[in-house]
Formats: sequence, C-alpha cells, structure tokens
Amino acid sequence: MRLLLVEDDPGLGPRLQSALNRAGYATDLSIEGNDAEAMGDIEPYDLIVLDLGLPGRSGLEVLTHWRQRDNRTPVIILTARDGWQDKVEGFKAGADDYLAKPFQTEELLVRINAVLRRCAGLNPGDLSYAGLMLDESDQSVRLESGTKLSLTGTEFRLLRFFMLNPGKLLSKTTLTEHVYQLDSDKDSNVIEVYINRLRQKLGQDLIETRRGQGYIFGQRD
Repeated sequence: MRLLLVEDDPGLGPRLQSALNRAGYATDLSIEGNDAEAMGDIEPYDLIVLDLGLPGRSGLEVLTHWRQRDNRTPVIILTARDGWQDKVEGFKAGADDYLAKPFQTEELLVRINAVLRRCAGLNPGDLSYAGLMLDESDQSVRLESGTKLSLTGTEFRLLRFFMLNPGKLLSKTTLTEHVYQLDSDKDSNVIEVYINRLRQKLGQDLIETRRGQGYIFGQRD
C-alpha cells in the first residue's frame, strides 16, 4: 500500500516516514501544502496522512480542494490543535479520521489499518482472505494449515494490496504504483518476479494471470 505523508516538522516528518516504511507502507513525504495538493491529485495513493498546519496552503484547504475535485483518497488529519471545533471542520472538509498531536506511532498505524479496511469494505482487525491471515506486526502470513511464512518487504506490500482488493483485475502498472515509493525504480516487469515468489509460498492457483491485462487475487479453483 502506498501512502502520502504531509508533515512539515523537520524532525517528525522523516521519523514518521521511516516508521511507516518499516510497517510495510511505501511512503512519500511532502512538507508544503501546494506540493502536497498536487501530489495527492496526481499519484494513486491508498491513504493520505495530512497535517493541518502547513506552509504555503493549510491542510484544511488542501483537503477541501481534493474533495471539491472528487478526490476520494482516504485522509487522516494530524494537528496540534485538539479543540472540538477543529475536529468538526476537518470532518466537514472530508476527513476520514483525526489524530491530535502528540500521539504514539502505534496509534497512527492502527488508525491507518482501520481506515484502509473500512474503505475496502472489510471488517476491522486481522486482514484475512482465502484461508490466509496476514500478520502486519512481523510482516508474515499464516496459511490455512497453520504454517507461518515470512515475507520480504515487497512481498508483504504486494500481498497486502492484493488482500485489500480481492477479485479485482489489477494491472502490473497499478500494482507497481501501489507497492513502490515515488522515487523508486518502478520496473513493472519486476512485479512478475514477486508474484511468482508469492505463488511459490501460497500456491499456484491463488493469483490468476489474465494475459495482457493483469492479475486477480483470490480466485481459487
């Protein structure tokens, strides 16, 4: 899954970006409102973590503009202001969740997971599908047999995206855009390598290939 983190604090921003990357999210960082607004419109993010107090353009303005242009990417607001009025304004502008500073990174991760599941139409809690259960704490997967398998960072991000989008036809380009950060070397052909690795671990029939179109996850015979 790919996130946009919009935070201008020179200490907090990079620290949160590193924590989100370690948690298995491909995370881009923006430190200015106008730049963040453009990135949120252009790049296919799965979720945006947005600070309200930004230089250039406030986070509230950025969010309002996104929603006016029908950009429905889920947004979690971060702010040092914890008054109820700010929460109301944030939700009115189209926020999906709200977190007041200071906060623990673990709470942000839980909220991100909850919003992603809710937007995907899935129940909160552990991510499971087709007999698989994804353990996001140690980036592993448990099979229906009870066997637990470790995943590499890319395998984990790819499988999580598949499990949040079961039954959907996903092109290699789409998978690449949601698995890698903005400044990564995005070779869509490499996705085939990781899909083959997942098949070797999870079974050959779990990820269906549609030649010339892409892949569908969860279509067991």
